[in-house]
Amino acid sequence: MRDWPAAEPIETERLVLEPLRVEHADEMAPLLRDERLHEFIGGRPATLQELRYRYARQAAGHSPDGAEGWLNWIVRHRETGDAVGTVQATIRLDGARTVAELAWVVVAPQQGRGYAAEAATAMVGWLDRHGIAALIAHVHPDHRASARVAERLGLRATDALVDGEVRWVGP
Repeated sequence: MRDWPAAEPIETERLVLEPLRVEHADEMAPLLRDERLHEFIGGRPATLQELRYRYARQAAGHSPDGAEGWLNWIVRHRETGDAVGTVQATIRLDGARTVAELAWVVVAPQQGRGYAAEAATAMVGWLDRHGIAALIAHVHPDHRASARVAERLGLRATDALVDGEVRWVGP
């Protein structure tokens, strides 16, 4: 099994990225229950039990076969300590280089404040310091806010569609 890096706390001017723990499900389940979060990603909100199960798998830090590293953070507002979202990177080898597939979510009441861009930029900086510079994200073609985050990260949209989402790559 490959020795993937483990998520560590990351701080920005306004935010703290806290490595994911199973216990975060209790706090995050009500925040992620908002149907608006599924407008572009589809599906339905996870139940508390489903979220606990998902977080237990993700907190392991790697896929069962070790082919992928899983880095997940809860994003908190520095001053209030309130959870405002999540960021994650799934890392894998692509030939000789390590690639990170990125995702970000900001809970509906906290959207429009630049938290996704700030948290994702901090995560990308952390990945870069750990030797992971090749980045991928998938963004629904109508989700302008997420496209702006991808642009801010230095990613560029490709013509590839994966499950109805535009594949962004970079740098």
